[in-house]
Amino acid sequence: MSHASDSISGTGPRGLPLHARILIGFLVGAIAGVLCYRFAGGDSVWLATTVTYVTQPVGQIFLRLLLMLVIPLLFSALVLGVADMGDLRALGRVGWKTLLYTIFVSGIAVVIGLVLVNLLQPGVGIDEAARAALLQDSAAKAKSLTAQAAPASGIDMLVQMVPDNIVRAASGGDMIGIMFFALLFGIAMVLTPTAPVARVKEFIQGIYDISMTLIDRVIRLAPYAVACLLFTLTAKLGWQVLFLLGKYVGVVLLALALHQFVVYSAVVKFFGGMSPWRFFRSIDEAMLTAFSTASSSATLPTSLKVAEENLRLPPRIARFVLTVGATANQNGTALFEGVTVLFLAQFFGVDLSLTQQLLVLGVCILGGVGTAGVPAGSLPVIMMILAMVNVPPEGIGLILGVNHLLDMSRTTLNVTGDLAAAVVVSKGER
Repeated sequence: MSHASDSISGTGPRGLPLHARILIGFLVGAIAGVLCYRFAGGDSVWLATTVTYVTQPVGQIFLRLLLMLVIPLLFSALVLGVADMGDLRALGRVGWKTLLYTIFVSGIAVVIGLVLVNLLQPGVGIDEAARAALLQDSAAKAKSLTAQAAPASGIDMLVQMVPDNIVRAASGGDMIGIMFFALLFGIAMVLTPTAPVARVKEFIQGIYDISMTLIDRVIRLAPYAVACLLFTLTAKLGWQVLFLLGKYVGVVLLALALHQFVVYSAVVKFFGGMSPWRFFRSIDEAMLTAFSTASSSATLPTSLKVAEENLRLPPRIARFVLTVGATANQNGTALFEGVTVLFLAQFFGVDLSLTQQLLVLGVCILGGVGTAGVPAGSLPVIMMILAMVNVPPEGIGLILGVNHLLDMSRTTLNVTGDLAAAVVVSKGER
C-alpha cells in the first residue's frame, strides 16, 4: 500500500499549496464570523438566514462526502496495512515483535493524549447557552450518524466487537465490527500466501486507490468548506472558539512532545539497550526531514540511511521494520485522533463514559495501523469515531485550519517511532 503523504497535499490554480488555501479559508471564515457575531448579534435575521441556507449546508455536504468514503477506505486500508506486514510465520520472531511493539506503543500514545485532555480540558469554556444551541442544531445529525450506540459495559463492548453479519454491520454503521472483520481478513491474507489471495489483495488495493482518489477530489473543496464551517461556528460563539482552538493545539503538541522525548527515550533505553542521547543525535536528519515534508514515505529513504549508517542496525531488520512502520506504526496519528475526539466531545458538552473512552482508545490504535500516512486519511476515521460516540462531526472544521502544523509534528513522531521500533526489534537479532 503506497502512502504519498501524511498531509493534505496539492496545489491550486495560482500555485498555493492546499494547506495554505485551507488556512486562508479558516482565517476568512473565522474573522468574518467573529465580526458578524460582534456587530450583528445573535438576533440578526440576515445572519441566521446566511447560516441556515448558505454556510451550514455547504459545510454539511463536505462532511457527508467524507463520511460516504469511510467504509471503503477504512476496510481496504486496514486490510492492506496488516497484509503488508508480510508472512508473519516466515518472519517469525521479527514479525511478531514488530506487531506487538506497534500495538503496545500506539496504546501508550493514545493513553497520554486521553489523560492530558481529561486533565487540561481544552474543550471546556464555552457559554452554556451557546453550547445548548449548538447541540440543539446538531442533535438530529449526530443521531442519524450514530447507527449503533456504545455498549453499556465492557463485556457488551467485547461481544459486540464480533459482527454476526458483516453485510448488516456495514449497512448499519457498525464500525467496530467492520474493523474487527478487516483485521481478521488481513491476518488471514498473511497466513494464506497463494496466487488467488494475491489477486484478492490487488482488488482491495484497487478499492483503496479509488477511495484515495475520491478523497483527494473531495478534499480540494476543503478551503471553501472550512470557511463555511468556521463562519457557522464563530457567528454563533464569537472569539471563544478561537481561544479553545489554541488550547487544543497546545494539548496536542504537549502530548506529542511527551511521547517523543519521554516514552521513546524509555523504550530505546530499556528495551533497545541504547542511550537516548545517542538515539536522538543519530536520527536528527530523519526528524528534520519528517517535519519539513510532513510525509512518512518521503522520509523513508533518510530513515533507512540513518538506521544503517548512524544507528548501526542490521540492514535486514531495519528495512523490514521501517517499511512496515511507514504504514502501520503511526503513534502520532493515533494520539492525534484520540485527542481530537475528546476535545470535540468537550467542545459540544458530550460526556464520554470510561467505556466510551476505552472504545476510542481501541479504534485509534486500529486507525493508526490502517489510515496513517495517507492524505487526509485520519479525517474520515475521526468523523467515524465522533459519530460512534454521538459527538456532532461538523466540529472537524475547527481542526482543518491548524491541521498542517499538527501534521508536521505528528509525522515527526511517527518517523521517530519507526526508528525506535527498529532499535527495539534489532536487539538480540543477528
